[in-house]
Amino acid sequence: QVQLVESGGGSVQSGGSLRLSCAASGYTLSRYCMGWFRQPPGKEREGVATIYTGGSTRYVDSVKGRFTISQDNAKNTLYLQMNSLKLEDTAMYYCVAVPSTPESCSRALSFGRAYWAYWGGGTQVTVSS
Repeated sequence: QVQLVESGGGSVQSGGSLRLSCAASGYTLSRYCMGWFRQPPGKEREGVATIYTGGSTRYVDSVKGRFTISQDNAKNTLYLQMNSLKLEDTAMYYCVAVPSTPESCSRALSFGRAYWAYWGGGTQVTVSS
């Protein structure tokens, strides 16, 4: 059974940094598209970043240059390094995964929530001024 467990969320001041982790079990990260979604208070859930085995990454425009998605296949763990955090980054962050191809994963941010087969329980990130 596939399980995704996020950690690393917390409270940070504007301009600060956090690193989220997602421990995956029940499968290996190869041939999977992995990603991070977030849901700000009172808003829809949105895709933030994706990565395919081998390192091809995509980001939503609002986090480009500030967030970095990466994975450690040996540890079966996905990461999201978040720098220069802004108030609008406050949200519940979710780790997601789906068996995929490089081509589909490169477009996955536009596919919406239904594309993703597996979801973690989320970790809260709160940015304050």
